[in-house]
Amino acid sequence: MANIFKIEIPLPNSPLQFVNSYVIKAPDRNLIVDTGMNQEECMNVMKGGLSELGIDLKNTDLFITHSHIDHLGLASKLITGETTIYSSEPEAERFDHMVFGDLWGKMINFTYMNGFPEKELKEILNHHPAELYGLKENLRFKFLEDDDTLGIGNYHFKCIKTPGHSKGHLCLYEPERKILISGDHILDGITPNISLRSNTENPLREYLMSLDKIYNLDIELVLPGHRNIFKKCKERINELKWHHQKRSEETTSFLEKAGMNAYQLASLMSWEVDCDSWDSFPVMQKWFAVGEVMAHLKYLEEIGVIQKEVSDQKVIYSLNS
Repeated sequence: MANIFKIEIPLPNSPLQFVNSYVIKAPDRNLIVDTGMNQEECMNVMKGGLSELGIDLKNTDLFITHSHIDHLGLASKLITGETTIYSSEPEAERFDHMVFGDLWGKMINFTYMNGFPEKELKEILNHHPAELYGLKENLRFKFLEDDDTLGIGNYHFKCIKTPGHSKGHLCLYEPERKILISGDHILDGITPNISLRSNTENPLREYLMSLDKIYNLDIELVLPGHRNIFKKCKERINELKWHHQKRSEETTSFLEKAGMNAYQLASLMSWEVDCDSWDSFPVMQKWFAVGEVMAHLKYLEEIGVIQKEVSDQKVIYSLNS
């Protein structure tokens, strides 16, 4: 990968361990893909990596695959008066609504309706990285759409919109060199979290469609947002689809016994978390687990496998008879 470099930005106290920030060097303007969180540890590693590569931030732009704080949080510390920040419009809107709007309140209320205890939701507000290490100032983005192109030196990337992990997630595809910068859309060794935070969305359906969209591309190398760079993209996509098929089957198997809310279901399901029981799960891991269960419930509801009943602002799911 000539002139593409990876900097592993640490994510302290996160099971993800680090985020991959990719630096593409070019004679005119460089590009940094994703940044890490707004933490001193992240900034120190980023500065060290950029210095080693001889990167001048005055000649460098940013590309944000999606607005989750481990990918966007450090952006304000890296921009200069010359910086362009590329993102999709849905991700920029999400960022604005998180920082300046009431998106947090809506997500908390929605999750409470799905059975998450109020006491633990209050802990979420105190532990969520977006609250601890997020941006509090406005950022100006240049929006990129599906099929837009972005030229960096000898690379000519095509933007691929891949909603699912987030509403406006963007990948970068270089068709001549057959390289995919996948953000959190496709990861090796771990499955991207697909969470539902609003009743108006169906992120699992979108995610599966986005996997199919990438499947048809000629890809030899995947540069993901976390863990290792890998090959065999089609094989990994098949594994991710199988994972969600098994998760949906597990969901319906529990609903055969009784109607439940999402929190109850999550407490029964299998998770790759090093804990003895659901009660010992860190509260942030519960947040992501329940979000994924809600995504599967929404998907199953829309294809007619299950139904929901709302009573006293609480949601209970059961199998369709």
